[in-house]
Amino acid sequence: MARKFLLGVVALAVFAWPAGVVAQGVKATVLSIGDGDTIRVRQAGKALTVRLACIDAPETAQSPYGQQARTYLQQRLPIGREVSLNIKTTDRYGRSVAEVFSGVNINLALVEDGQAFAYRQYLSGCDAKEYLDAEYRAGRRRYGVWQVPGGITRPWDFRRARRSAVIPDGTTPGGRRYRCSESSSYAKAQELLRQGHSYLDGNGDGEACASLR
Repeated sequence: MARKFLLGVVALAVFAWPAGVVAQGVKATVLSIGDGDTIRVRQAGKALTVRLACIDAPETAQSPYGQQARTYLQQRLPIGREVSLNIKTTDRYGRSVAEVFSGVNINLALVEDGQAFAYRQYLSGCDAKEYLDAEYRAGRRRYGVWQVPGGITRPWDFRRARRSAVIPDGTTPGGRRYRCSESSSYAKAQELLRQGHSYLDGNGDGEACASLR
């Protein structure tokens, strides 16, 4: 009985994935693609949001590159595809941060094909040289985001600029702030984001109220 209890505790520890815990080879099934570096999967009967580790894909608002990255990821990870996750940590938004494998390292493939940048601030959890070399090759070949000389505005710089933007009258658009729970749908939340209600995009990934999806 004691041995079964101990095994149960270990299993719970693996699937809770608190910050700093590494779990390799975790099997999951793709449910949806949020953007170029965020997916939803089903693992052990639960739906989880996974932020792809060590890369940063263009934001949706960085047209057309954000949508191209999302389309690329949809093609590589169709709904129902089984993937393997190497969990690095859990971020402050409760997302599992992981390298995603489906035959190949999908995170690395995104960088190799110019659909994402190596996320230098968070490369310590991955093989940094591998990601930087892949980015270098993509730049030399002018793939994806590198079709623009020097590459497009880096997503982290794009988010920083949006956060620092000040609305002239010092208020939110229309003078009202909305909560996600007040939005009638996911589509309505995206409309509010386009109107300037940037606070609805709490994690700066270009998507408002992801919980409504």
